[in-house]
Amino acid sequence: MNCRIFPPDEMIEAEINLPLSKSISNRALIINALTAGAPSLDNVASCDDTDVMVRALTSGDSSVNIGAAGTAMRFLTAYFASCPGKETVIDGSERMRQRPIKALVDALRSCGAQIEYLGNEGFPPLKISGTKLSGGNISLPASISSQYISALLMVAPLMENGLTITLDGEIISLPYIKMTLLMMSQSGVESGFTGNTITVNPGKYSPRKFSIEADWSAASYWYEIAALSAGDITLKGLLPESCQGDSKLAEIFTNFGIVSNFDNDNLLSLEPSPDLSPRLKIDLSEQPDLAQTIAVTCCMLGIPFIITGLSTLRIKETDRLEALRKELKKFGFIITVEHDSQLSWNGDRIPIYEIPVIDTYNDHRMAMAFAPTSLYVPGVIINDVEVVTKSYPGFWDDLQLAGFKIIEA
Repeated sequence: MNCRIFPPDEMIEAEINLPLSKSISNRALIINALTAGAPSLDNVASCDDTDVMVRALTSGDSSVNIGAAGTAMRFLTAYFASCPGKETVIDGSERMRQRPIKALVDALRSCGAQIEYLGNEGFPPLKISGTKLSGGNISLPASISSQYISALLMVAPLMENGLTITLDGEIISLPYIKMTLLMMSQSGVESGFTGNTITVNPGKYSPRKFSIEADWSAASYWYEIAALSAGDITLKGLLPESCQGDSKLAEIFTNFGIVSNFDNDNLLSLEPSPDLSPRLKIDLSEQPDLAQTIAVTCCMLGIPFIITGLSTLRIKETDRLEALRKELKKFGFIITVEHDSQLSWNGDRIPIYEIPVIDTYNDHRMAMAFAPTSLYVPGVIINDVEVVTKSYPGFWDDLQLAGFKIIEA
């Protein structure tokens, strides 16, 4: 379904219950499944990405289709590879069949995993014959997706010799690796992380009750709305001292005149101020999922920018670098993509003569990052609005709660 989005008639005043973190939820689900005697989890995020993980872990089926859930593909590949005697075929959407998984498969094979490609070499679908993994020492490029590294780390305690991973180069998405190690530690598995080397000794997880905090990535769209509207917005469920890398939002959005204030009940109030940065240069190698939100916010506020550290965006739900370039051009912004890892806008614009119609490329973050543009261009059309169910199923309901009008186009 395609929808026109109109801004509220009055100043925005809203208190939003954010969805739970899918990053924390997916790690909790895998660790819980690897923990002997652990009860099932019932307090995880409710969205497509976690729903497919729950089904894959509980159904007992020998064939699993995870759709467009990249995290599930990486985490479940390692999980099924470490389940002795279990044979599983794991597949996904057409886009998933284009997203590389060779680095993870090679690493698992070097640890003793039995994995076959059923289609193109280096890509899903995979046939996995679970076995006791030997582990040992492996090296990986530090620039690969942190999901590969987290997938390996979570199954490392079950390996006969444990696992030592040496990361070659500058590590990207480091907060996600640290999140994984923290949750493993909370479940009784200790690790060492010195320089670019991570070591996990053989061991076992202890059952524990996971507490899943709200999702800072989902909060980014409300920060964007606050920056574009100067409204009164309160967000519920976030923690100020969070293991989520996207909690950097609070600092980043000071560039857009937004001050973050927590009260004693962990209610986060977004308060506008007149202080805007004239230009923004930022490295998002640790927060790549914020790229769409920040690029759109900068353009709407007329703030030229250079965003670096985006090397993983080419292989997300879509090629996010190219998608941003194309869709922002519909608003007249001339965006430059460089080195497969950088977006920039120097202020160049061209006239537009019609209301933009935003393609979302089966990417939830494209839909949510562009919806707030209706504050500047009322009636903007967002195509395929259902894509938000991947991470934030209630997004459109929350927009309406804040006063936005959503009409089928």
